[in-house]
Amino acid sequence: MIFVIVRIFIRIFAWFDLLLFTILAYLLSWLPQSWLKSFYHPIFRFWCQIFVRALGVDLELQEKNVKPLPKQYILIANHPSAFEDVGIPALFNVKSVAKHEVASWFIVGRISTASGSIYVKRDEPESRHLATDAIKKALHEGHSIVIYPEGGCKGRRLYKTFQYGAFDISMQTGIPIVPVFLHYEAQEDFEWSNQYLVTKFWQFMTAKDNRATYYVFDALNPHEFKSKEEYMEHTYQQYLAWQKKYLE
Repeated sequence: MIFVIVRIFIRIFAWFDLLLFTILAYLLSWLPQSWLKSFYHPIFRFWCQIFVRALGVDLELQEKNVKPLPKQYILIANHPSAFEDVGIPALFNVKSVAKHEVASWFIVGRISTASGSIYVKRDEPESRHLATDAIKKALHEGHSIVIYPEGGCKGRRLYKTFQYGAFDISMQTGIPIVPVFLHYEAQEDFEWSNQYLVTKFWQFMTAKDNRATYYVFDALNPHEFKSKEEYMEHTYQQYLAWQKKYLE
């Protein structure tokens, strides 16, 4: 009984911390973008870490990589849930590529935009082209980027293929890809299927099992592949193997 009461108080304090820091991050987001570039991204990452704690998710990074990760990389991951929108930045120093609707989300959208997130309308070729240019610019400036090659949340199992974008950019820039495989113990509770965001937060908090494990593997060198098609297919087969190992 005492343990349950302590957990309730910890969760209350976590949400209080999140509320205060969200107010601070939101107010700072109104500063000129030229100012925000110099300091806002670490604030965004800390906000993500507080968010993870408030949701009560036990987030763990499992380092399956044998070699050290490169200083700069394009991180890719499967995308079964909305949780990774805060989970990935909480663990990795990356700027996010997200669907354009995120920019209009109440409060969260402004914080995400101020952090340097890149938005794309997936069904519009012109938007994809502009997003690609923005990604290359961010990479040229020395940032690392996270891209979800399934092209959105497609369910708890991998989509039938990956899109070529991340692999094409990797080959053009020479920047390696770091693959991360996401595993939620309570897959049904974490799976994103167009619920209201508040409903999804409640499902995270009341999940039957709150463990989330992110497995990071050795970086993939783009110079080892002849084409973006070969690069993508090789990586997709790796993800199928990890899915079989961790989810089946």
